[in-house]
Formats: sequence, structure tokens, C-alpha cells
Amino acid sequence: MREFSLPALYEVPADGNLTDLIRRNAAQHPDVAVIGRKVDGRWQDVTATQFLAEVRAAAKGLMASGIRPGDRVGLLSRTRYEWALLDFAIWSAGGVTVPVYETSSPEQIQWILGDSGAVACLVESPAHEAAVESVRDRLPDLANIWQIERGALDRLRAAGEDLTDEAVDERSAVATADSPATIVYTSGTTGRPKGCVLTHRSFFAECGNVVERLKPLFRTGDSSVLLFLPAAHVFGRLVEIASVMAPIRLGLVSDIRNLTDDLQSFRPSLVLGVPRVFEKVYNGARAKAQADGKGKIFDRAADTAIAYSRAQDTPAGPSFGLRIKHKIFDKLVYSKLRAVLGGRATHAISGGAPLGERLGHFYRGIGFTVLEGYGLTETCAATAFNPWDRQKIGSVGQPLPGSVVRIADDGEVLLHGEHLFTGYWNNEQATKEALSDGWFHTGDLGTLDEDGYLAITGRKKEIIVTAGGKNVAPAVIEDRIRAHALIAECMVVGDGRPFVGALITLDEDFLPRWLAEHGRPAGTTPSELADDAELLADVQKAVDDGNAAVSKAESVRKFRILPAQFTEESGHVTPSLKLKRNVVAKDFAGEIEAIYHA
Repeated sequence: MREFSLPALYEVPADGNLTDLIRRNAAQHPDVAVIGRKVDGRWQDVTATQFLAEVRAAAKGLMASGIRPGDRVGLLSRTRYEWALLDFAIWSAGGVTVPVYETSSPEQIQWILGDSGAVACLVESPAHEAAVESVRDRLPDLANIWQIERGALDRLRAAGEDLTDEAVDERSAVATADSPATIVYTSGTTGRPKGCVLTHRSFFAECGNVVERLKPLFRTGDSSVLLFLPAAHVFGRLVEIASVMAPIRLGLVSDIRNLTDDLQSFRPSLVLGVPRVFEKVYNGARAKAQADGKGKIFDRAADTAIAYSRAQDTPAGPSFGLRIKHKIFDKLVYSKLRAVLGGRATHAISGGAPLGERLGHFYRGIGFTVLEGYGLTETCAATAFNPWDRQKIGSVGQPLPGSVVRIADDGEVLLHGEHLFTGYWNNEQATKEALSDGWFHTGDLGTLDEDGYLAITGRKKEIIVTAGGKNVAPAVIEDRIRAHALIAECMVVGDGRPFVGALITLDEDFLPRWLAEHGRPAGTTPSELADDAELLADVQKAVDDGNAAVSKAESVRKFRILPAQFTEESGHVTPSLKLKRNVVAKDFAGEIEAIYHA
């Protein structure tokens, strides 16, 4: 058994709650822009003073409408300015925010609002309101629904116009650090989602220590971050609250289809994302270079960036010749890539899945350092992350200051700290199973090195045992295969089978380019390419690259290409894009059989 801890850098206030942050910001930084709000295609700044006033106005309306201390209030919306505003307004009214993914089905909405006992729900659109109304007869506690696109803020402002600021501040002070701030339902790869109870203390410990450890990236009046991840996800919530805590300018956008334009107009100094975002930026840039006849130049530039980054980890550092090549490619290639990311950003924080060592070195080599971290809903987002000045590529970093990471005898990652959830709402049995002897059992497998850097090697429940008795952790090879531009998802199979196989889907964004480059008719479907020799050869290259990361016994021998990508709508991935392996295995049982009996 091995464990590692770091001393806390931030002390959680004994009797405070998260609403203290917006009052402090208004008092200490009244004219500093804390939010960037997009209106009619243009960014408008919201100062700390303005934000506090708007939060108070919405909180008054909630109080006047009957929201009492401890009441649960649903929030069903895409990421937008109103999300952050209403989150703080719910807390200011003494309530507990219950986020609901904007892609949730009526059945999922009914479960989350019903299980949490929500007395009201704030929704974004007519479609969201209709979804809630369709199950309202099964939600006896739900008294109010307000729709953002139909004047929810105006309605709340009017409802609470007779209340004073002092009344709101008095209500805001009711919650303590140990009061629930939110119940975040895990998207769940199996079974019904479980509600993780996260307190104000959880967020103070999490965000306070993140901001302190990454202080050069959180400079008030200078730094900024663009949030395009779902605000309903705990990672998005970390971004929201850490930005307010610092404070730095926070931009919120709903539609990632316009992400490149938003990055270039908002120009963040810090980017938060998931590996798929960084993979797409790299693959898109490489594909464009190839289409422009500059593919060889791009590949040489990429190899140089990777070599330059790796050399930074050696005592001698990059050689003179490598520094010269790097400087040339910086003008030709790297500066253009940084411009795609807004031009100002020097760092990103990535979570949700492993980025991969090669891509980590590539980005650091172009002057855009991606700091990997690791966490779960139960850990209030990041429980480990790479420090800005001592990154170890390939790891998810050191423990959150003030917390402990322990590796159990069977390799499971165990956690202890103030940032952890207090339990699952209305689920005592699941709480007992997850929280034992003061430690949270993550279900993830990992290792700690001599400096306390954590590496995640797989999930206990996802370990595949082949017929030959070989234990295979799918994540390692899946991440490598998925990094190829042509591949959207990869799911390794082989439990009880003679060898390891894989189900693969093709990237819908990249496929049209591949079709054009290989003379295939536009609109050709993956099903029509199932026996295409060139396509199979290109997929095999991705598989070969994945196989290079594992032993022969763990390598993928055969694969099958599926007709479409896995989506949340198809039921094959969670809102945070985690594979529902049991659902995929059931729905594509025939394809799995074909791997072994073709």
C-alpha cells in the first residue's frame, strides 16, 4: 500500500458559504470584469458589482416564490451566462442546486427532480419546459417552472421587487460550509444515476487549492477562461466557481460548433477541455496541412515539437540544433496553431480521459501546455492535477493540496480530503460501499511514483480477463487508437475470449475528408466501407499504433467497424462521453461474435 499527500494551501472558512465570494468580489474588485457575456455575437463584460446585483435580484424572486433554506431547485440548461447567475441565486436564496443535463430525456429528468425532491426547476427553452411538463404529474413536490428564454429573470425580478438586499444577504448567511450546495447526479454507465451531495466546503477546498496551486494562471484583471463544457458537469462547475473565487473573467458559450470563433473572439488565457477537443484540433490542423500540400512540413514540425518537449525533461535540455528547428517551426506552424486557440492561452487543463503522452508533448512543444488532471463527481472534480511548473506528461499529477491519495493492495485508488462528497442522496447502501473507513473507493486502478504523481491504469470493473487468463486494462489501448483522426470511439472486447478484439466507429467530421482524398463518393456510409481495403488499412494503422503501447497478449487482433458513432441519444455514452460498455456490448453482441467467428 502506497500513499501521498500535500499540505493544504487554502483554509476553508469555518462559517462561510459560496455566496461570500460574490459579495467579496463586489467589495474588493467592484469594476473588474468577472463574466464575459455574449449578446448578439459580441462579448459584453459584467463587473463584480453588476453580477452581485443580478444575483440578488434573481434570489429575491426565488425567495418570494417560496424557496426556503435547503430546498432543492433544478437547473436544466446549456452552458450560458444565466447558468452561473442562477446557480449563485439559488444559493443566495438558501437553496441547493440540482443540475440536469440539457440533453436529458423526460425519464431522466423525472428521476433527478423526483429523487432530489426538487420544489422548482429553471429551464432554458420551450423544449426543456415541455420535457419537464410531460412528467410533472410524477413530480408532486414541483411547484414552479421558470423558462430562461421566456423571461425567467424578468419574472423573478418582478416577483422579488419588494424584498431588500439585506433580506437576501440574511438568507444567504443561513448555509454553512457543511451545508449541501448541490446534488450532482452521476451520468452513470450502469443503472440509475446517483445523486452526489457536494457541500460548500467541498467546493471551497477544491477550488481554493486549485487556484492557489495554479496561481500564475489565475491573475485577477488579466487572466480569463472560456467555459464550453456542460455547466451541469462537475468539471464545468469547477471552472465556474474557481473563476469567481480568483476572480478572473469567465466566458460561457453554449454551442461548441462555433468554438474556434469563440476562442478567437474571447481570447482566453486558460483553456479547459477534454482530450477529444485537443485531439480534434491536432487532427484538423494536420488534415488541413495535408490538403494544402504541406503535410510533410506539418509532420516534421510535430516531430520537432515532441522532441523539444521531451528534451525539456532531460538535464541537458534541447540541443542547439533542436532549438533552431523549433524556432523556425514556431513561425511557420506553432504560432498558427496557438492562434486557433485564441492566441493568448499558454495553458490548458484537461480531464475526463487520458490525453496520451505523444499529444501531451506535442502541445507543450508548440508553447501550449496541457495539464492533465483526474477526478470524479464524487471528488468535486479534480482530485489530482499537474502543477503548472512541474508537469509530468503521462501522469494526472499530484493530489489536490490538503488531500491524500492511497493505492490499495489490489491497485485501487483511494482518496481522503475535505473536497469529497458526503454521500449519495437517498442511497445509504451505495454510500456505505463507496465511503469506507474515511476513504472514498474510486473503482479506478492506478500507481504512484516516488514524487507522488498519479497514473490511472484502468477501471476495476472494466478489466478484461481473456480465456488465457491475461488481465487487460482497456483504457491504455483505446486511448491510443482513438487518437487517430479517422477514429471516433474504440471499445476493446475479449472477456473470456481467446484474444482481444475491438469495436470501432469512424469520426463523422473527418470521414468526408477521407472520402474525398481517396476518391470515394461523398456521403458514403461506414456500412458501405466495411470491406473497403484502403479504409481497413488506415484503421489498421490506428490499431497498430495502439498495439505498440501494450504487450502482444493485450493487443487487438481483430476489429469491426460499426455503422455509426456512439452518442448520448443512442444510449451508448453518458453526457460526459463515457462509454456505457454494457449497453454497447448488448446492442452489438452480433458484431462481437463476428470478431471471433468470422
